[in-house]
Amino acid sequence: MDKSKNNNEELYNPSFGERGYIQVYTGNGKGKTTASLGLAMRALGRGWNVLIVLFAKGGDDYGELFSFRELSPKLMKNLTIEQAGLNRIVYSSNLTDEDRREVQKGWKFVQEAAKSREYQLIIMDEVNIAIDLGLIDLKEMKNFLQNKPHELEIVLTGRRAHPEIIKIAHLVSEIHPVKHYWDLGVTARKGIEF
Repeated sequence: MDKSKNNNEELYNPSFGERGYIQVYTGNGKGKTTASLGLAMRALGRGWNVLIVLFAKGGDDYGELFSFRELSPKLMKNLTIEQAGLNRIVYSSNLTDEDRREVQKGWKFVQEAAKSREYQLIIMDEVNIAIDLGLIDLKEMKNFLQNKPHELEIVLTGRRAHPEIIKIAHLVSEIHPVKHYWDLGVTARKGIEF
């Protein structure tokens, strides 16, 4: 039997319980973080240990953080949330050394968490932006993804996912805006955007 064919079968037809995949949610449309948080809730409901790291997104005024804090004790024991950003959204125009330190702290946390094998799902929210801004080295991320524990599911969100990350991923959803009320001047709303 052709060995390369066998490897492809293993990659695309595994036993679900024995393999974790790499998922990417990217694009300029709304819903990338929302999709990943829905996945987190589903995994928590199945008893998985879930880590969510919010890259380049600090502060406390996010509806999802309020909701997660109110989960039942049974679910909360399986959830860890780490913030790796200052109390603002980071762009290339406002990037500081403190931003770099915060993101690197979160990146180190993710790497250690994966090594610990404590989690079945790790969500790196807005990590594509951190890579795009050079806050996380692309080669380091590729190495991490290619050498992750076999059973670990990993999700990367954020605009501008690097083509090399997309190539490594098993699932990529690119969310395109068809219509957005921001075009009418509607600003971010509590409970909907944050």
